[in-house]
Amino acid sequence: MKNLKSILHAIPVQEVVGQLDVDVVSLCFDSRQVVFGSLFIAIRGVHTDGHLYIDKAIAFGARAVIVEELPADTLDTVVYIVVADSSFALGIVASNFYDNPSKKMKLVGVTGTNGKTTVATLLFQLFSQLGYHVGLLSTVQNQIGERIIPATHTTPDPIQLNHLLSDMVEEGCDYCFMEVSSHAVIQQRIAGLKFAGAIFTNITHDHLDFHKTFGNYIKAKKKFFDDLDTAAFALTNEDDKNGQVMLQNTFAHKKTYGLHSGADFKAKVVESHFDGMLLNIDNHDVWVKLVGGFNAYNLLAVYGAAILLEQETIRVLTALSVLTGAEGRFETIKAPNGVFGIVDYAHTPDAVENVLETIEKLRQQSQQIITVLGCGGDRDKTKRPEMSEAALRYSDRLIITSDNPRTEDPLVIIKEMEAGVPAEKRNKVLSIADRKEAIRVAYQLAKSGDIIVVAGKGHEKYQEINGVRHHFDDREILELTFNEQ
Repeated sequence: MKNLKSILHAIPVQEVVGQLDVDVVSLCFDSRQVVFGSLFIAIRGVHTDGHLYIDKAIAFGARAVIVEELPADTLDTVVYIVVADSSFALGIVASNFYDNPSKKMKLVGVTGTNGKTTVATLLFQLFSQLGYHVGLLSTVQNQIGERIIPATHTTPDPIQLNHLLSDMVEEGCDYCFMEVSSHAVIQQRIAGLKFAGAIFTNITHDHLDFHKTFGNYIKAKKKFFDDLDTAAFALTNEDDKNGQVMLQNTFAHKKTYGLHSGADFKAKVVESHFDGMLLNIDNHDVWVKLVGGFNAYNLLAVYGAAILLEQETIRVLTALSVLTGAEGRFETIKAPNGVFGIVDYAHTPDAVENVLETIEKLRQQSQQIITVLGCGGDRDKTKRPEMSEAALRYSDRLIITSDNPRTEDPLVIIKEMEAGVPAEKRNKVLSIADRKEAIRVAYQLAKSGDIIVVAGKGHEKYQEINGVRHHFDDREILELTFNEQ
């Protein structure tokens, strides 16, 4: 329970109707979760407007409401707080309600199109190896030390987020590493949080269904850096053409990493194999268990962040050598007959190309690459032909299939993916809507030593069709297929 006046600290309030000297037992922006004594925050969302549910929230027991516009009729028993942006206010009140947990440990955010989950997970693993108690907020899972909490969003809503951070503080976490999505920045989910540092991985074509233009997408990522304070660090990928854009207006301590440029933290890939690679990081050789140039960037970002967090170089490099990455990221499986399977979350054209280019560099001339790939429904449609085009640059065969069709017809999504197939490569492409059958056909086409890449879903254990999530695990299906014959 908190006093309403105390949890409004740092919010630019425009008007108050009623008395602020009341106690609040919980925060809600969903009227269905209101109990007696709740503070209800009316959010103007993508699909609905919380202002339409103020009366319902009050009927359920809300003692106070935060609004952008006063209702026509107000009640003497309820306090109304008018603000310019209720989404921003939600972030601040959530932080205040949970005693500002982000100020009680070092919180580091990772943003970018690809690599967020891997970098955040690797940082969690690294600092755990270094002996710290650590928290993780990621697409795959949230974690406090060894305790795993299922994740529903890349970045949780402000109430869930601050609740999790508060639990981390209570359990003695020194650090928390979290993914920061562009949606979370625009929707003010991270408002009120104090970051010790921010990491930018890269930015490529994605989420234009939400941001509408690539320029808006870049601005969303950049805003995360713009809002950092002078005590934080801002670490960016110097090799990405928009890497420096992230640093243009930040007040944070600016640092860069890269494989090809004159960055502050530098690395090169000395050797690369299916079971790992030899990196030279700032003139130190280290063998790591991850594979591919994209993972060289991920590991270098992790190394740079650890040094900026004042960790000792040799201890960091030693710990890097045992890290294993995130679930569903370049996971390898071998069939009894010698066929290799790789499951990866790659769901953007750039990510698909990175994974397949890595395999292309590692494979023998006799090994085929057979790729199984789909695109999610109700998401950015413009990338669909680009996904097929990217896959065909390195695949000997491509099977276009269903991913999470959501409310769309899978056959329509497949047709839009087929538009990216050049006429001269159509004989390399099959379209099979049933994802399980697509994986089985890929195995039937493969011979010993060939490589099957199942891309797009990675760690996900479901396939969403018309609002219903059905159990579906790419790795599980691939393993069953490998052992059926």
